[in-house]
Amino acid sequence: MRDLGAGFGYLIKGQRWVGRHGRWFGFGLLPGLVTLVLYVAAFIGLGYGADDLVGWATPFADDWSSPWQGLLRTTLTVLVFGLGLFLAVITFTAVTLLVGQPFYESLSEQVDRTEGGEVPESGLPLWRELWISARDSVRVLVRVGLYSTLLFALGFVPVLGQTVIPALGFCVTGYFLCEELTAVALQRRGMELRKRLVLLRSRRALVLGFGVPLALVFLIPFVAVFLMPGAVAGATLLARDLVRADGTGGDEEGDGDRARGGTGAPNPYDPDRD
Repeated sequence: MRDLGAGFGYLIKGQRWVGRHGRWFGFGLLPGLVTLVLYVAAFIGLGYGADDLVGWATPFADDWSSPWQGLLRTTLTVLVFGLGLFLAVITFTAVTLLVGQPFYESLSEQVDRTEGGEVPESGLPLWRELWISARDSVRVLVRVGLYSTLLFALGFVPVLGQTVIPALGFCVTGYFLCEELTAVALQRRGMELRKRLVLLRSRRALVLGFGVPLALVFLIPFVAVFLMPGAVAGATLLARDLVRADGTGGDEEGDGDRARGGTGAPNPYDPDRD
């Protein structure tokens, strides 16, 4: 229970950090706003096409009498929207981080800088950073897709599907949200995806305490945009302490070209640069 509370505390600390650094808060809003527009357009399309999709997928129910046909297709339509919402919460962070990679790298570096100690910086070109971020996001989304499929199927189980399964869904969502957000700071420390997942699994309660509340509030579209800068800041604070406690964070094989200790090239997206 202590780790759950501590995880939530990092989320609050991140929001406080951007509250004290208003310039960085505005800087971190831009990628989220762009991504939100894309997702709103996608949900409008889903709203227009969900009924047709369910009708196409259930031709065997065409001859069913009322109310069974309507009950089945209404239930499936709700499940489609639920699955879409679940995937949106997960992928929103990944897409926003990909769109805003240079922005969030700068924000995360600034958090490290203000908190003192070593300030790892990436010495990689922007295209290389984007490639690594996209590659790892796809790997994470494959894992999420497997969990989503299993939870979607279990959602049809009476009682269990309406109580326990939604709670598990939010735990899965929160866990991988935390992974995506801490990746900004951990990638700069030379940690590949495999090692990041091992590190997060070692403190599951801490990760869930950070990620699950964030997943819940991310259900409100505009809130997600405004919380994203603070979420990145809080995840950086969380990553710093996880690495410190674990005593690791060096370069991984295949990522030896990542520079550490402030030796990276200046970031042209840094708003505090003259």
